[in-house]
Amino acid sequence: MDMNSFSPMMPTSPLSMINQVKFEDEPDLKDLFITVDEPESHVTTIETFITYRIITKTSRGEFDSSEFEVRRRYQDFLWLKGKLEEAHPTLIIPPLPEKFIVKGMVERFNDDFIETRRKALHKFLNRIADHPTLTFNEDFKVFLTAQAWELSSHKKQGPGLLSRMGQTVRAVAMSMRGVKSRPEEFMEMNNFIEIFSQKINLIDKISQRIYKEEREYSDEMKEYGPIHVLWSASEEDLADTLKGVASCIDQCCKATEKRMSGLSEALLPVVHEYVLYSEMLMLTEEIGKLEDKVECANNALKADWERWKHNMQNDIKLAFTDMAEENIHYYEQCLATWESFLASQTDLHMEESSEDKPESH
Repeated sequence: MDMNSFSPMMPTSPLSMINQVKFEDEPDLKDLFITVDEPESHVTTIETFITYRIITKTSRGEFDSSEFEVRRRYQDFLWLKGKLEEAHPTLIIPPLPEKFIVKGMVERFNDDFIETRRKALHKFLNRIADHPTLTFNEDFKVFLTAQAWELSSHKKQGPGLLSRMGQTVRAVAMSMRGVKSRPEEFMEMNNFIEIFSQKINLIDKISQRIYKEEREYSDEMKEYGPIHVLWSASEEDLADTLKGVASCIDQCCKATEKRMSGLSEALLPVVHEYVLYSEMLMLTEEIGKLEDKVECANNALKADWERWKHNMQNDIKLAFTDMAEENIHYYEQCLATWESFLASQTDLHMEESSEDKPESH
């Protein structure tokens, strides 16, 4: 079969073919809703693992029902990602969170880690659902709808036509490693990725360090306030002032906790997701070497590249503007707290001064 006449990214339904052309220009009404929740620990004689409930609601005709509920473990997500990479080697597949293993620990997952992973898995599935081509992948549908035994049976099946063609595209790319002349746009992609990777990794590292330092600061502040209350018990003349300081510190602690929550939920996950993207996007170097051998693959990647850049810029802008708003609100709240304390102390001082003045006759 002529490779130029059959795209390895060919969607599996007529509607998906329309979506593949339209991409972001004419967004359709959302018809696939996915939620990842209710993590559950499983302990066997061999291993301990976590499964997550996945609820899918859809109005698509290719689904047998309008709602599905299944449970999946991390290995199932890895399988899905691998199948998408096989079937769509020139599309940008969303990244999965890293696998976390600490040797020597009986309980491998704490609550914070499980919740962080749940959010990342939720983002992973919804990235796929929102993609104009990946959303119609047959393995994705099976992942969302099949019961455990059905999924296990499906995994044992050999690769389909699209998967085999995807492997062919990848093999051609690997065989072209020595080609020096590549389309200029792919060179531009590679240059962009290199710079982007350096910057986003640095932002991720600094953001994580800031979060860690602010967590330590918050913990210190929680101990700082009660000391003033204890002190007030032995300083009658300073009691009101010390209690006022303790109250201000307590309010600032609460504001800090809220700000850190926003940082951990809004900024850190977005930055780290694009760190993982930057690691994956090196695939464009191989695809760029295909040149005219698989021109349709080149075109698919170019379109997906533009789509990815558009989404990335929107995500990063939103994350940083949200952080800016959180910071403004935080500092305004802390400032108002301390200003209120100063005003009350000034009024108290004026009252005391007026009481100390001798009466005039």
